[in-house]
Amino acid sequence: MGERLSNSMEDYLKAIYDLSADSGRATTNQLARRLEVAPASITGMIQKMAAYDPPLVEYQKHRGVSLTPAGELAALEVIRHHRLIELFLQEVLGYTWDEVHAEADRLEHVISEEFEERIAQSLGFPLQDPHGEPIPANDLNLPPSANMRLSELRPNQTAVVERVDATNADLLRHLSSIGVVPKVHLHIVDYSPFDDNIHLQVGAEAEPIVLGSQITSRIFVEVLPVS
Repeated sequence: MGERLSNSMEDYLKAIYDLSADSGRATTNQLARRLEVAPASITGMIQKMAAYDPPLVEYQKHRGVSLTPAGELAALEVIRHHRLIELFLQEVLGYTWDEVHAEADRLEHVISEEFEERIAQSLGFPLQDPHGEPIPANDLNLPPSANMRLSELRPNQTAVVERVDATNADLLRHLSSIGVVPKVHLHIVDYSPFDDNIHLQVGAEAEPIVLGSQITSRIFVEVLPVS
């Protein structure tokens, strides 16, 4: 890709990549909420990105927007910057996992490819950021990651936390306070179909806690086989 994309374009690409992970497309309303921008401004930027050379997105009115191959590569490059910076901030500078996302949002647009590579090398070419999210490799291939949400689990299932949605600092602080972090084991004790609350045990000894779907839908796990 020729000229450097604007910070706003990179933010849009990253948001579209994230929001379209399940359905392949993101709606303008979803983008407006995520980016805190008026829907009319969303449409204008999407049209601009669709007219870019090469086009970064494919947009159909009332059907939402998806990334083109060029747009996906550009999004993955920004995501690589972001997640490497997050890990660097935690591992080297002592930031907590709820602090790194906002800081990385600011820094991801300004680091060079050489600086990105030096961060990766200094961290031993890591595969995951502090929240368990996969870090795209230098060739922008994305390591595999868990796609099952904790909200899908039912009683007597046991799972290990693989990754957590990093966009809400308050949520991350709450999860840290109750021990729900990557690599910890969870055992589902009970499930309420009326409110989607899940009763679960964190680790082997802890008393069960209750989490609602607003939280469990943001936690991704790998289910462990029954022993």
